[in-house]
Amino acid sequence: MDTLEQKLDQVLDHVNQQRLRAEATDDLVTDLSLIGKEVYNDSVIELEKQDIEIDPDQLRQLGVNLLKNIKNFNEMLSLVDSMMDLKQDASPILNELIIEFTKNLHLLEKKGYFEFAREMGTLADNIVTGFTPEDLRTLSGNIVPLLHTLKNMTRPELLETVNNAIQALDESQQGTPPSYSLFKVMREMNSPEMKSAMGFMITFLKKFSKINNLSNN
Repeated sequence: MDTLEQKLDQVLDHVNQQRLRAEATDDLVTDLSLIGKEVYNDSVIELEKQDIEIDPDQLRQLGVNLLKNIKNFNEMLSLVDSMMDLKQDASPILNELIIEFTKNLHLLEKKGYFEFAREMGTLADNIVTGFTPEDLRTLSGNIVPLLHTLKNMTRPELLETVNNAIQALDESQQGTPPSYSLFKVMREMNSPEMKSAMGFMITFLKKFSKINNLSNN
């Protein structure tokens, strides 16, 4: 009898727990029904305000399409997850790139590249305003001889000669030049330096005259 009473108590306790669960479920269903009813009523009122009519056939077709594309939706959500993971992984790298790019821009500005670019823009503007299209066409027609001239001017020995001439001119302009009498000039003409200079000038004039005559012919 004691065992039977224990079993009966267990059964009654189980039944009581089932009743409590059923009551909780009924309460939840009732609450959800009320919420669903409120949502439905609010939706209907809002649709009426917006003058929107819902076609049941279209709504049913929408549900069918959603069910048919569940796989596509899952793949799309997976792609979104992958993109979010990529964003999280790439954010530190992107931040480092932005910081490095900013540092390089600051370095270029410190070295004067931007100021140089602005001055180049001013130079280009001066060229455009200072030369006519006819001048540019003339320059274009003579660009080859001009490049040959520039090429010859960049020879080391010629640059050294030009530099020596500039240095000599600069030294000659320092102070007041000495006065030379005719006798002193004639005496200086006999110096090795003047003889060498005169030989250079005569040779230069003869060569120049010869090349100029060949060019004219």
